[in-house]
Amino acid sequence: MPSPSFTVSKHAAHVIFLVFLSLFCMLLPAHYAQAQKLPVFLKQMETPDIFPGADRLGPVEGKPPVARAYAGDQQLGYVYLTTDIVNTRGYSSKPIDTLVAIDNDGKIVGARLVEHHEPIVLIGIPESKVEHFIQGYVGLNFLESPPRPGAPTPVDIVSGATVTLMVIGDSITRSSIAVARAYAKATDDTASGSAMAGPVSIPRLVDPSVTDVKSWDTLRAEGAVANLHLTVADVNKQFADTGRQNAIDHPEPGDPDDQFIDLYTALVSSPSIGRSLLGDVGWERLRDRLKPGQQAILVAGNGPYSFKGSGYVRGGIFDRIEVIQNEHSFRFTDRNHQRLATLAASGAPRLTEIALYVTPDDAVFSAAEPWRLQLMVQRVISVKEKAFVTFDLDYALPAAYSMPDPEATAAATQLAAASATPAAQSATAKTSTASAGVSDDASYDPEASSTLWKQIWKAKTSQIVVVSIALLVLVCVFFFQDQLARHPVFYDRFRLVFLTFSLVWLGWYGQAQLSVVNVLTFFNAVQTDFRWEYFLMDPVVFILWCATAISLIFWNRGAFCGWLCPFGSLQELTNRIAKKLGIKQITVPHGVNTRLSALKYIVFIMLFGVAFYDLALAERLSEVEPFKTAIILKFMRYWPFVLFAVLLLVAGLFIERFFCRYLCPLGAALAIPARLRIFNWLKRYNDCGNPCQRCSNECPVQAINPEGDINPNECIQCLHCQMLYHHNTKCPHLIQRNARRQRNRPAPGSAKLEETVARYTPGRNDAETGRQPGVRPRIADDAPTS
Repeated sequence: MPSPSFTVSKHAAHVIFLVFLSLFCMLLPAHYAQAQKLPVFLKQMETPDIFPGADRLGPVEGKPPVARAYAGDQQLGYVYLTTDIVNTRGYSSKPIDTLVAIDNDGKIVGARLVEHHEPIVLIGIPESKVEHFIQGYVGLNFLESPPRPGAPTPVDIVSGATVTLMVIGDSITRSSIAVARAYAKATDDTASGSAMAGPVSIPRLVDPSVTDVKSWDTLRAEGAVANLHLTVADVNKQFADTGRQNAIDHPEPGDPDDQFIDLYTALVSSPSIGRSLLGDVGWERLRDRLKPGQQAILVAGNGPYSFKGSGYVRGGIFDRIEVIQNEHSFRFTDRNHQRLATLAASGAPRLTEIALYVTPDDAVFSAAEPWRLQLMVQRVISVKEKAFVTFDLDYALPAAYSMPDPEATAAATQLAAASATPAAQSATAKTSTASAGVSDDASYDPEASSTLWKQIWKAKTSQIVVVSIALLVLVCVFFFQDQLARHPVFYDRFRLVFLTFSLVWLGWYGQAQLSVVNVLTFFNAVQTDFRWEYFLMDPVVFILWCATAISLIFWNRGAFCGWLCPFGSLQELTNRIAKKLGIKQITVPHGVNTRLSALKYIVFIMLFGVAFYDLALAERLSEVEPFKTAIILKFMRYWPFVLFAVLLLVAGLFIERFFCRYLCPLGAALAIPARLRIFNWLKRYNDCGNPCQRCSNECPVQAINPEGDINPNECIQCLHCQMLYHHNTKCPHLIQRNARRQRNRPAPGSAKLEETVARYTPGRNDAETGRQPGVRPRIADDAPTS
């Protein structure tokens, strides 16, 4: 029995107002420009929160900038911001600001993440896990116990946020060493033993007068092109050295001598190296492109392991390689990248991947001083667990291509002299050791090692089977919808079970809630270096996206929005409970409903436009979707987000699928191509809408116009109208047709039958009184149309 309804009142207006007010309040912090300076962040928290035991902080001073922490008159240590010391850029290419406190001996005593724009944290990883990772660094002293080059982080990485947490951990490590060197009480021997030191004697600059073209062999012999050759054995040994048994138990497949990667790098902003590798035309184009002081680095290699990876598509960043020089580091983004087909140098080998990168505008990089290209190798252990190690490819521009810097300051000279030459030699020896024992004829077998996404798919076989079966069942529902709709009780119970499956298994367990973020990321990837591998990293989400894309041709957005969306399922299930409890449903007038439904298109267009300017900002604004709060994090989140999600669900108790109908940007994105649908599966009678209004009145999302036609942009394919279409005692058309077939009127006792016909066929009364119906005329015909 349908729940009682009434038209929009002050109560409904208040519900809608509260939802939009909550939306505004939640997005307000996204527009608030937080200053990225140490004094501003220090004012936002109490001193003991960042430095336990301290009661006050002194003014920000020195270089690098720090604030001294005191307990009374006794100095306890220092507080600083990582981004003031090192470059910390993640997927968003925006700074990741972390406040760190160290004591007078260099030990980390506190750390807090204060600002970031990381999309992986915005859409899928709870910030509590990031904070837990950061707190794992408290108590460590990297000045006394420097990290071994290539070793994994001392704190386990959270699956799904590898790069983000690597960046945070690396920034804490290197910045604490830099600040401790400058301020903390450490011996010169300890400082000189730091693995972060870099061998620098006299600062030098690239010599622009060296322009001669050289062969590949000459460049390699001089060291102008550096190489790192890794075999399967090298990678397996590095993982074994970590001591983590779960990583050791998943070795790289293939023969130990098989090639894993053959990696090359060169500084092509040097005129001679650039002309040799890029050719005269390529060098001239690069020279015209470079800004004053900007450098260019070429990275090339043969697999099967790709140095480019695929995750960079998500936020425009290449996550597998990083340039590190002393305390500074940076990663390349898609804006810094140009793909090359071949190298111009005589005798250059054929390489499967060649990339030309220019250094980011804000990168701190001295081209003529030694630096290293760090390669991250990731290994999938299980569905939710990964391990990684790093390898260093050291590079030092040969002296013949550089000249002394005539304007070098005494401070720069002192900093260069303080760097530890043995550390660089150790790293160089490590690279040589990794290459030792590798036969020159090590062949490249593309099948020797499965790519990362294939490993993930293999690990998630059971989930793939379950979601595939669910999709097959849903296809059967649509193809045999007539048979299902003829059994309304079974149909209703089946739909209840399927919605529960979508919410519990797809959403809360499988974390397969699609989002408008996925749409924005896809279009961003198309503009950059599109790679399918990234989208294949989550098989369940990939399968759902493929199924949703295909279903648009057959059933518009209804297949996903009406059946597969976890949050949509949550809304409908809570609304069912509300109806059972007798909560009155609000009937929004057709004109008001039409105008409100346009809001979701406005929201989507705004997000789509912002994504062209700043993808990370668009992903933050996409919090208009409560999916992360309600599905991914199961309401375990900061209270404004929970309040927003709850208010949407409360609104849905009175207006079924309130969010889906009026605010969902993903629904708008899927509805836009709905006009491309080439099939119409929903059957209608010619007198649907004129005079009968039953389907229009009972449609859960008001997707049926008063004229009787179905709006494909709003239809969620719930099949309620098809159940009515086949119902002999609910459909006025069938009641009248059956009565005519019996050639007599219904029995006098069938008052309910007469009431149903009269209620939903106002056109009959209009005909008797001579008045015209209030809707467009339709051809009277008993035959159904589809």
